[in-house]
Amino acid sequence: FYSTMMESSSFGAILQWMENHLQEELTVERLALEVHMSPRTFARHFREITGTTPHQWLLQQRILQAQRLLETTEETIESVAALCGFSSAAMLRIHFQNIVHTSPLTYRRAFNLKRATTASNIP
Repeated sequence: FYSTMMESSSFGAILQWMENHLQEELTVERLALEVHMSPRTFARHFREITGTTPHQWLLQQRILQAQRLLETTEETIESVAALCGFSSAAMLRIHFQNIVHTSPLTYRRAFNLKRATTASNIP
C-alpha cells in the first residue's frame, strides 16, 4: 500500500509536469527519465495508475488544451496545433475529429455562436 501511495504521488507530479510541457515532444523515454525509471517500468506503472497509456493520456490532454484555446483565443489552427504539441495542423485536425467528432474550426464556430447567444441574452 505504501509503495502504491508513493507511486501515485510521484505520478501526480509527473502528470502535472506533462500538462505543463504539452507543446514539447514527450516520449516514454523522456518521461521515464523525469521519474528515474526505465521506460518499460514507467509505461507499466503509468497504465496501472491512470488506466491508459502515456501516449493516449497526452493525446487527450492536448485535445483538451486545444479546446480551451479554440474557446478562449483567436489563435490560428496552426498556432493552436503548435501550442498543444501537435506536429502540424493536419495532425490536430485528425486527432480532434477522432476524439471530439468535429473539426477544430467547426468546434470554434459552435462555441463562439453559443457565447454570442449567451451574451445577447444578458440584460
